[in-house]
Amino acid sequence: MLTSITEGILCCLTGKAASLVLPLESSEPSDGFEFVEVKPGRVLRVRHIIPERQPDLNNESNTGSSVHCKRKITVYRNGQLVIENLGDVLHSEILQCQDGDLEPCSTVEVELADYKEMPSSPDPNPISPPGPSPLGEQKPAPPPRRRRRKPKRTVLIDSKRVISSCKGTHSDVALFFVHGVGGSLDIWSSQLDFFSRLGYEVIAPDLAGHGASTAPQIAAAYTFYALAEDLRAIFKRYARKRNILIGHSYGVSFCTFLAHEYPDLVHKVVMINGGGPTALEPSLCSIFQLPSCVLHCLSPCLAWSFLKAGFARQGAKEKQLLKQGNAFNVSPFVLRAMMSGQYWPEGDEVYHAELTVPILLVHGMCDKFVPMDEDQRMAEILLFAFLKVIEEGSHMVMMECPDTVNTLLHEFFLWEPDMSKKDSSKTDTEKTVALSDTLHTLKINKPMDK
Repeated sequence: MLTSITEGILCCLTGKAASLVLPLESSEPSDGFEFVEVKPGRVLRVRHIIPERQPDLNNESNTGSSVHCKRKITVYRNGQLVIENLGDVLHSEILQCQDGDLEPCSTVEVELADYKEMPSSPDPNPISPPGPSPLGEQKPAPPPRRRRRKPKRTVLIDSKRVISSCKGTHSDVALFFVHGVGGSLDIWSSQLDFFSRLGYEVIAPDLAGHGASTAPQIAAAYTFYALAEDLRAIFKRYARKRNILIGHSYGVSFCTFLAHEYPDLVHKVVMINGGGPTALEPSLCSIFQLPSCVLHCLSPCLAWSFLKAGFARQGAKEKQLLKQGNAFNVSPFVLRAMMSGQYWPEGDEVYHAELTVPILLVHGMCDKFVPMDEDQRMAEILLFAFLKVIEEGSHMVMMECPDTVNTLLHEFFLWEPDMSKKDSSKTDTEKTVALSDTLHTLKINKPMDK
């Protein structure tokens, strides 16, 4: 603690940030670590493992099920978002049964995050009944007339997507792991080892200023857009035909960005404690707005706070995991710039609703950073989303419960929908609704598995 305060004072006097993160030389060329220059002078460390595979004689990677992705997304001026699912909607319990049962076409109606406090839109001036009412007799007022809502924006999605099982023996499959603020690729150690042993090609970068990547001393290097372009370069360098993105916390936003930008290359997405489908906006009243030298003095307290909030338990095992994962081991300048650079107004509810890729949501029940209702709202907005909750996990659930997370992810990678029951699963009532010009408006809360 005394050393930290001393370095913080020196940081204030010299105007330079202490504990800069610089790239490390790989001890062996075969250890799977590479250094990629995404821009001149901007180098990211990447762990890239290509395991030896047996040839796929059955050519199973070309099979799959075609799913009709059709949605009408309407944003009204009163802040309502209406999503009409007109195509195939996969059953929310799909991961527990290998049959691809379908839900009937439905409509999701929610309030946009920016309009949560706005009332609904009944007519503010209801018409009173004509004539004076008798003394002492109260006539019930007629129901207010609803004002016709005016659409502000309408988005139509109508496409076909082939969803297939992704096995480790398939050479056209690659897994990308993206960490969040304060982490590094080392937080994925259990997942990288597990899936590489199964034959999957795995790619995990260190974000700029994290792990062993270079740490530019300019705040603009840590905006969402700058980091997203870094990951775009990594993705384009290592991408295969079918790519699966796995993101944690802030890393989920980058996975969402890539899935939106490359819908034909991103086959599936996993979001671990990523939060709700709302646009990113930095908090102006935050401890991370303090000067870097002050944050450096507070770094021991911040590390302890992260341990307490990020793990369900705070024992010796969790401290060792935090140390091994190189988590929250970034310079105060990088930490401050990362928190201040989380500005992404495009990533709102509509942006997420436009995704047609299957998405697995993993939430740690004890997470103190991301509330449960945020992931529930995300599952409600997305087209193909399956929410799974791990009771004994917290924010760093992939480090706390690696076996559970690995099994869940592997099950999702292998899953593909069985569309043979598409026609037989519909009842006569559902067929009538499908042929009708109008749909019933429902409030849908996807069931949550614990």
